[in-house]
Amino acid sequence: MMVAMGIGRFAYTPILPLMERDLGLSHAETGSLASFNYVGYLLGALLCAFFPRLLGRVPLNVGALAASIATTLLMGLFASPLWWGTLRLAGGIASAILFVVIAVEVTEALAKRGETGIGGALYGGIGLGIALSGLMVPQLDALGGWRGCWLGMGVIALALALAGILLAQKRNAAPPTEHIQGAIREGNSGIRRLAVAYTCEGFGYVISATFIVAMVGRTPGLEQYASLSWVAVGLAAAPSTVIWQQVSRRFGVKRAALLAYAIQAAGILLSIQARNPLMAALAAISFGGTFLGIVTLVMSEGYRRAGNNGRVAAAILTACFSAGQVVGPTLAGLVADRGGFAIPLMLAAATVFLGGIIIAADKGFGR
Repeated sequence: MMVAMGIGRFAYTPILPLMERDLGLSHAETGSLASFNYVGYLLGALLCAFFPRLLGRVPLNVGALAASIATTLLMGLFASPLWWGTLRLAGGIASAILFVVIAVEVTEALAKRGETGIGGALYGGIGLGIALSGLMVPQLDALGGWRGCWLGMGVIALALALAGILLAQKRNAAPPTEHIQGAIREGNSGIRRLAVAYTCEGFGYVISATFIVAMVGRTPGLEQYASLSWVAVGLAAAPSTVIWQQVSRRFGVKRAALLAYAIQAAGILLSIQARNPLMAALAAISFGGTFLGIVTLVMSEGYRRAGNNGRVAAAILTACFSAGQVVGPTLAGLVADRGGFAIPLMLAAATVFLGGIIIAADKGFGR
């Protein structure tokens, strides 16, 4: 998860302002590159949804891991928007495949051992990868600018991947037999409503996820806190999955999800007014501390509703989440070039709030 998501997907956020600084790229251009990554993520999720048997194929999984590392490294070897877009697209496909495969494999393995209560800790790897990239990018920037950042993060991803392979334990798994129509039929029990709420989260959160470092870096008096804001996001995200699972056990899954949606929407609005380090830190923590919690709660709810179709449900929800992300960065970048980030951030907060309303109206959530 650190390699596929924390680095392969999210290292772009702290490197983005460096590419704008060194290459003169606009918000619209960097937002479009982010959207290429999210289009790839959508394609990868759809591949997993329509061809679930592929999830058990070792060559595909190893290939996706290698592609995630390679596309990170190669970003530093090219200075062409065409190649960048191609690499971000391919990296997105790899990230989606790895996310679904890892989530499914770990969830099923824990279920067989009766240890489902610790499953949320898996997603903490994303937060650790985010924090690591926030810490390392300034050091790599000092050594080699934006190119050095991509190359350095690629080497770190390779080291982490090797560590993961060495630590892994082989296990026998039955090949998946789910078919997508089975999961779609579960729409009567709320998969569709859940997917819509998750799509709203995908659109709303991605604007902050893409531009938070650039926003802090362009705020007078906060320039030196830009990379630290991303570290704060990662450190808040890493334990958040376990924390939200505990909150859901104490107060119920639905109340926990509603609280996470509300805090995230409020944090996005707070980021508009962040003019000092404390406000910027609160905005970063409220964002980092909720987005993976929402992923954990919604994915768990999707597994519960889908029953034997858990693999396909995970892929469908991931596809819906990524569909919401495709439009967000490009739209936000275009608007930001003309009038700043306030309007796209207000739209993001409103969309997240709408997702919360959909969950509130879903009587079957958590039951």
